Amino acid sequence: MADINALVEQLGQLTVLETAELVKQLEEAWGVTAAAPVAVAAVAGAAGAAAPAEEAKTSFDVVLASVPPDKKIAVIKAVREVKAGLGLADAKKLVEEAPKAVLEEANKEDAEAAKKKLEEAGAKVELK
Repeated sequence: MADINALVEQLGQLTVLETAELVKQLEEAWGVTAAAPVAVAAVAGAAGAAAPAEEAKTSFDVVLASVPPDKKIAVIKAVREVKAGLGLADAKKLVEEAPKAVLEEANKEDAEAAKKKLEEAGAKVELK
């Protein structure tokens, strides 16, 4: 293992020109080419870059922007309905700390349903 670590350290000290020459010699010695794996890596990288952009379009954060004081109790009840498993004290704290995310990375359908329910209770809500 020490030999591998020493080899990695030596390779890390090569210049770009020295690295290119090393690649060329390895290709000749082993009868392989590094061009195909690089192209495959570029395609995989491009596909990976496209996936997060697609994800951003399908997942939303439901943010409780503000709550009028006279609607606070109704909004607390709505928050408890929207966010499963949230206790009364936690829902109250979330409402009092507005602006605050109620749901994170929810699908579009769930995010819009939550927004509608919270707005009906009197809260101002943003989808991000």
